[in-house]
Amino acid sequence: MCIGVFDSGVGGLSVWKEIIKVLPKASITYFSDSANCPYGNKSQQQIIDRAYRITDFLISKGAGIIVVACNTATAAAIRALREKYQIPFIGMEPAVKPAALHSKSGTIGVLATRGTLNGNHFHASVERFASDVNVVAKVGEGLVELVESGETSGQKVKDLLKVYIDPMLEQGADHIVLGCTHYPFLLDSIKEIAGSGVVIVDPAPAIAFRTLNVINENNLKISEIKEATSEYPTTFYTTAPVEKLMMMAHRIDPQIPESNFNNIEI
Repeated sequence: MCIGVFDSGVGGLSVWKEIIKVLPKASITYFSDSANCPYGNKSQQQIIDRAYRITDFLISKGAGIIVVACNTATAAAIRALREKYQIPFIGMEPAVKPAALHSKSGTIGVLATRGTLNGNHFHASVERFASDVNVVAKVGEGLVELVESGETSGQKVKDLLKVYIDPMLEQGADHIVLGCTHYPFLLDSIKEIAGSGVVIVDPAPAIAFRTLNVINENNLKISEIKEATSEYPTTFYTTAPVEKLMMMAHRIDPQIPESNFNNIEI
């Protein structure tokens, strides 16, 4: 049995990075749907259809639990996935609650895709946890595409980020929530623009611990690599050529064997 992790592209690697910190030996199958990225401009039914196909594939590879490491896919498809399949699903939570709870200025920023910001999950989170703070939400148009191309720093990245972050700062935001798993790859530039007085909230570490807890609660027997072998515990699949996924994954762990990256059409 393995842990399945999927995203519209390479962004979910920011969640995988945190999962392997708490489950370093666990067998994981990561699926990047980069040929169909971004999801933010797709209809809910299109995203559900992709999520079904990917889930079927991950289950065929032995997934006993699946992390939907994509905010847009979570917003569009997590309910449908839980209704159709018997295994546990971990979705991305818009980390509005901790930002609102700890804000001293009474204003928080949320940077996310259109699909996430239009989703019921985000609006419910704001109503429940942030009704007494000013929420400045911005669609990060073009940011996913930059990360998918491997462009995570430089003037072009900063110029685009400033378009979204400056209005948050002008309204006094002291916390900025990253509402897309691609955005942590832009963290250095985001921090530089936001300044030291602004807290950047990345939900990925909390998702990793939630995954660990659900595995334990359900007594799932996730396979682990043995100490004596040189086998790498994560296998990667992508619907696009493997080079970009490999490049981004190697930024996290250069030791991943190239043979662990696979192209697949589903």
